[in-house]
Amino acid sequence: MHEPRITYLRLLAHFRRMLRNDHLILSVLALVVGCIAGAAVVVLREMIALVQFVGFRAEAERLADYAAELPWWHVIAVPTVGGLVVGVLVYRFLPDRRPQGVADVIEATALRSGRMSSRVGIMAALVNGLSVGAGASVGREGPAVHLGASLSGWIGRRLHLSRSLTRTLLGCGVASAVAASFNAPIAGALFANEVVVGHYALKAFAPVVIASVAGTAISRSWFGDFPAFTFNTGIIASFWEFPAFVLLGICAGITAVVFMKSISWSAKVAQMIPVPPWLRPAIGGFAVGLMATQLPQVLGVGYAVTESALLLQISLTMLIVIGVAKVAATAICLGFGFGGGVFSPSLVIGATVGGAFGIIATAVFPEFSSGPGAYTIVGMGAVAAAVMGAPISTTLIIFEMTSNYALTLAVMVAVVIASEITLHFHGRSFFSVQLLERGIDVKGGFESEVMRSIKIGKVVTKDGPTVTPGTCLQELREKLQESPMGELFVLGEAGQLYGTVTLADLSESAFDHEFDDLVNAGDVARLHPPFLTLYDNLETALTLMTDTGEEHIAVVDNNLTMNYRGCVHHSEVMAAYNKALVEARHEEHGE
Repeated sequence: MHEPRITYLRLLAHFRRMLRNDHLILSVLALVVGCIAGAAVVVLREMIALVQFVGFRAEAERLADYAAELPWWHVIAVPTVGGLVVGVLVYRFLPDRRPQGVADVIEATALRSGRMSSRVGIMAALVNGLSVGAGASVGREGPAVHLGASLSGWIGRRLHLSRSLTRTLLGCGVASAVAASFNAPIAGALFANEVVVGHYALKAFAPVVIASVAGTAISRSWFGDFPAFTFNTGIIASFWEFPAFVLLGICAGITAVVFMKSISWSAKVAQMIPVPPWLRPAIGGFAVGLMATQLPQVLGVGYAVTESALLLQISLTMLIVIGVAKVAATAICLGFGFGGGVFSPSLVIGATVGGAFGIIATAVFPEFSSGPGAYTIVGMGAVAAAVMGAPISTTLIIFEMTSNYALTLAVMVAVVIASEITLHFHGRSFFSVQLLERGIDVKGGFESEVMRSIKIGKVVTKDGPTVTPGTCLQELREKLQESPMGELFVLGEAGQLYGTVTLADLSESAFDHEFDDLVNAGDVARLHPPFLTLYDNLETALTLMTDTGEEHIAVVDNNLTMNYRGCVHHSEVMAAYNKALVEARHEEHGE
């Protein structure tokens, strides 16, 4: 009787240890998140198709063909009205009154421990879905990534998971969304680790792969298992062709830089127009609608255009015209406030660049050319990778979307060249520029998150020597000699910060006792000195110390009352940062 009970207790203890195992818990959560995010992407795509059908009576991937048969006023009206609805929704319901996308996911990962709002995610998905369905020249993959990340980030927050687990779970949501959008499980897993998680450690990689596979399974069960584009392209004809691929990479890199800068220029133009912010998307929609009356290929995600370029159904002149128009249309839509992503437009633009280049290269060196279709694939990968700033996963997305691995070397060469050109002449990916324009630099990612998590109130000290404005010169000398900081803080009658005094501030009166009865602290104090509040963080403190050259800075309660609460020293700020960084690293690795 005792042995079965002992066995039972051992199994129960083993089961309890399993429940406390982070790897097992994360794997189970990854499966759940993968299914939820995959299903959410299916709903998003069906919503886009429904809006597109209501607006244009068009099937999901053939918008340009249907729009070409509609009256000109109909083509203009749909994106205009759609822009008006999008503008109102963004202005009323989204944070900072702007659309949400991949940049917000990167920000959440780097600076907010992967925590995101499900309410914002769902509203952003509605805005982005309406934008794509109304014909805006934007992508649907960025919105899918944001939706998947929002749902997984919300789950991590509700379960009160650690920073490390929450960030990994966010990566699971992203991987599932990418895999479900592109039918690309390998690329989904690598994109999440490359862009969101930031590393390929097995602890994070395994659950991300599980989520990616789950999202792919959900998507395939609904949409079927087939590549996004169908065409016939053989292997590389000759290694003498590689100089042409290098040249195409250069062209793609230049195109990517122009494309990203045009979006920034468009946003600046939109801000200069004297209309309410919620009206700007309608103006952008009207402009794109006008373009679409002559070139319906600029509407929507543009996958039909990409496939036509791959099948060599578009002439050289039209490839160039469509490419230029797509750059302009996407810049207008994103700059004027439509929601949506940049991946699909990047594919279309890359396809036109690669297709045009391929037609010319084949005409000049027909015996060495793999055909215009091969160059179209290479151009797609090169432009998209340069814009996204994710060369590895973007390359794999191209492979999985086309089911063609024969051009691996050519795509890799062009992607590397294009990415290097973009890095040199633009400095950052599209998402990094978006964050930088908001005053957010996530290069420091993990370290910035740690620094921002510690408020100055935790490191402020009371050892800052103080004087009043009426303190005489002789007493100032004595206190400065006693102060290890070599600095005194001058406080007003109510204890508010008035200024600071150092030996250098005494100037010629420093050692001349004839001034003892003539000069006081109020006369020599530096007014409006740099200061911090109790609610500032370590990052703000270190930035201020670097900019001003000060090693000791006064701390006040707030900007209005300016009541002195102590001071912070550079050495103590750095010590607090290093301690917090070590603790966070331990938590990150589950120690």
